[in-house]
Amino acid sequence: MRLLAITPIVVDDAELARRQARYDELAPDGVRVDLEHLGEGPRALETAADVRASEAALLERYRAADPAGWDGYLPDCVLDPLSGADHDLPRPVFGIGRLAAGFVAGQGARLGAVARNAAIAAELDRRLASYDVATVAPTAVLDLSVEDIADDATWAVAAARAVEGLDCDYVLNACSAVEVAEQATAPYLLDPTAAALALLAHRGAVTGVRA
Repeated sequence: MRLLAITPIVVDDAELARRQARYDELAPDGVRVDLEHLGEGPRALETAADVRASEAALLERYRAADPAGWDGYLPDCVLDPLSGADHDLPRPVFGIGRLAAGFVAGQGARLGAVARNAAIAAELDRRLASYDVATVAPTAVLDLSVEDIADDATWAVAAARAVEGLDCDYVLNACSAVEVAEQATAPYLLDPTAAALALLAHRGAVTGVRA
């Protein structure tokens, strides 16, 4: 299965390469993800207007993409910016957030979530509600900058503080591009990208679609 991912914000070449390396490392056998730059659009998701602008820019980029050679589209964003509407795209659109949340819901496990800022938290709560996925509490806000996405240590400390006392089994980390360290006890901070790619690999095995 070959997937076209596009960043939800404008990033520089170094950040694009870092994100691509994550996909290369996380993608199981049978799944290949090629990440491309958004081009025009917001440089960070700081407000609800930024979220909507990102969605519009992603849709424009996917509509302009040549569908030949792709088995599906995977927006590089846990907010699943192209979910919930029929955009008449020539390839199926897979949502990282929906797949990761479904992994938890399918186990009957309890889900919490953390997000970088209030705008992302609000959009994630809205999206999860549209999937009929319940969380134990509204998404916790980490109050981090867009630069902190690439700062694993800073993100890990903020997330650990935010999940203290949360009575759940998994915590959805509302960023597709953050490294999540291995953990020994619940609640487990869930890497949504790793979960989504693992489920897509299973889909490929069942349907016979291979990279």
